[in-house]
Amino acid sequence: MQFGVFSVSDITTDPTTGRTPTEAERIKAIVAIAQKAEEVGLDVFALGEHHNPPFFSSSPTTTLAYIAARTTRIQLSTSTTLITTNDPVKIAEDYAMLQHLADGRVDLMMGRGNTGPVYPWFGQDIRNGIQLAIENYALLRRLWDEEVVDWSGQFRTSLQGFTSTPRPLDGVPPFVWHGSIRSPQIAEQAAYYGDGFFHNHIFWPPEHTQRMVEFYRRRFEHYGHGSADQAIVGLGGQVFMRKNSQDAVNEFRPYFDNAPVYGHGPSLEEFSRETPLTVGSPQQVIERTLGFRDYVGDYQRQLFLIDHAGLPLKTVLEQLDILGEEVVPVLRKEFAALKPAHVPDAPTHASRVAARGGAKDATVYAAADDVTGQVRDEAPEEAQTR
Repeated sequence: MQFGVFSVSDITTDPTTGRTPTEAERIKAIVAIAQKAEEVGLDVFALGEHHNPPFFSSSPTTTLAYIAARTTRIQLSTSTTLITTNDPVKIAEDYAMLQHLADGRVDLMMGRGNTGPVYPWFGQDIRNGIQLAIENYALLRRLWDEEVVDWSGQFRTSLQGFTSTPRPLDGVPPFVWHGSIRSPQIAEQAAYYGDGFFHNHIFWPPEHTQRMVEFYRRRFEHYGHGSADQAIVGLGGQVFMRKNSQDAVNEFRPYFDNAPVYGHGPSLEEFSRETPLTVGSPQQVIERTLGFRDYVGDYQRQLFLIDHAGLPLKTVLEQLDILGEEVVPVLRKEFAALKPAHVPDAPTHASRVAARGGAKDATVYAAADDVTGQVRDEAPEEAQTR
């Protein structure tokens, strides 16, 4: 099972000091968080995509490429990539390029996003959100799987004889998770392709998560990808820990109360009781996280949100130390002991290459001029002399 952290990239005032970090500070901090996550032995670092304040991560591929150059082992992912407003041609190119630069340590999570105005900013209509997700992803799959694509659809211009470059590393595209909080259509899409389904698992009660994951599992089996318990499931979550649970509650409370996402609503105690948010001791986090298996079954990826709501970098790095030293080693052991042999591990580039029979050079070698990129037609007399 993979364990890691994800960030939504918010720039939020620290309610205990009144100080708001700059964009530059948060961007450098996110690199430090990713490097620390690798240092303490976590498996995954994931970064969201937003195009409006108070968020900074408008170009996750740029950031992840920089992190790839400064790490050696950790898997890099997104949380999420906007399949609705990004051109699938650009997604195909950007993530294949990142895949090459990171030596395959890349997957991505597709999502519709939770910011309504982003649609018109990129020339789309939010009322077409589900249809955009379906059409754009269908095209993305073809761009990665086929060397030459002829395509026409509703939401972008047609393609004729198009080849996306670079081609996926070793002929194997990045693995895709489909992230959703409340849309069964996205779970259906993940099941149809045999992709992973990632449930945010932060804002809703366990019963909702259970229904969404069960639906995905049933449809995964329906489409012939394996039994329901072999479906690839990931969960989000948020934790805050101190050795003493009451110290954790007291320290985290002002951040929770003023958080841009869930602040100024239910109390910390109510939210912790009704959702997977866990604020307490490392042992409480271990017990709560192990309990997720009771209602979603065996799953492959657990990501924690730890840098939200204005928490200072020093505190976030301390949280990573606790995760790496006291929490994740226990969770690894316990989840591994419970997992049946027929339930797969989270897909990696290496495992997917092996499943396809080994690596291949997917480069498309084509003659072209250096101005238009198109092959010049041969002169008739040249052709006749050959």
